[in-house]
Amino acid sequence: MKDYNKIIRENSTMESNRLILRPFSMKDVQDVFLYASDDIVTKYLTWPSHIDISQTEKVVKEFYMTKSGVFAIELKSEHKCIGCIELRVCPEHDKASFGYVLNREYWNKGYMTEALKLILDFAFSRLGLNRIEATHYVGNEGSGRVMQKCGMKYEGKGLQEVKIKGIFHDVVHYAILREDWINSY
Repeated sequence: MKDYNKIIRENSTMESNRLILRPFSMKDVQDVFLYASDDIVTKYLTWPSHIDISQTEKVVKEFYMTKSGVFAIELKSEHKCIGCIELRVCPEHDKASFGYVLNREYWNKGYMTEALKLILDFAFSRLGLNRIEATHYVGNEGSGRVMQKCGMKYEGKGLQEVKIKGIFHDVVHYAILREDWINSY
């Protein structure tokens, strides 16, 4: 079986026109706190907004810096971490899912679409995966638009599929297959 974690470690930095996807460091804590403490940003995330920067330090150190497939999204022009994107590989099915979060000041500028295109390219060309899937909650259609712009197709909606922060959410499912990704280029 392919060692996906090894391939991810060997390709820990990816670059596009405006962004660098790279490993997190403790230097990112202040930038992460900016989006992690914003209730509007965290509204559709499974974790609560950070109230204290020590929460952010712990998450960066114990999760962002240690888990395979977690990338800081750095805006080249500002040398600033503006978000996070995580690729979660499921080796037994040659597929992956992802999640992302972006500082609200950088919404609607195409940054997340650019970051996701890097991840999809990496997942299909370097990891050789067959399928990439993701979800968003109803109400967070901006996230769905990012997926659509990257060629992902709507696969359905699960009614009250998850309970987040005490509220049931309908979940919208998207995916893209390797063959569709290849044919889009």
